[in-house]
Amino acid sequence: MSKEKNASEEEYFARMEREKRQKAAAESAERQEAAAVAAQQALHRQRCGKCGGSLAPRDFKGIEIDVCTGCGAVLLDPGELEALAGKDSSGALASLAGMFKFRVGK
Repeated sequence: MSKEKNASEEEYFARMEREKRQKAAAESAERQEAAAVAAQQALHRQRCGKCGGSLAPRDFKGIEIDVCTGCGAVLLDPGELEALAGKDSSGALASLAGMFKFRVGK
């Protein structure tokens, strides 16, 4: 029975060591991935996607947009295009709803 107990203890500690190594490897991979993402963001932050030039903020109709100092490309953040263009009423649902408008008193 002593040999069985020693074998099960050794198996337990071997399993714990294996799980510890797997956890450490997973954490290391997560740190490496986070570092790679941070490096990629630092490399491209405030840079033009077209020419790589720097972006300068500019106020346009009350919305701050980014304009490339090199090629003049304009970068819009999420929601800025909608804010500048206004409500889009050219969609299929809008035209369908327009067909069913009722007029009162003809």
